[in-house]
Amino acid sequence: MKLICSRTISFLDAQSLKPREAKEALFRDENGFVLYLSDGALPSTLEERLISLDAREALLWLNEKPSGWASFWT
Repeated sequence: MKLICSRTISFLDAQSLKPREAKEALFRDENGFVLYLSDGALPSTLEERLISLDAREALLWLNEKPSGWASFWT
């Protein structure tokens, strides 16, 4: 598995009003692309996702404007 791109998205947590950092990373393996998402919560409540993407979806994610980052969480 090869890392293609990663992002850190800084945001203000709505409940605690503390700064957080969500993580996104795009990987490629022999079967296609895998997107890793982490919501930036505390380790005890951290939510992570793995999403399989085809080539078109991976290109869309790579070219997404910063204002659309973390859109998979909404």
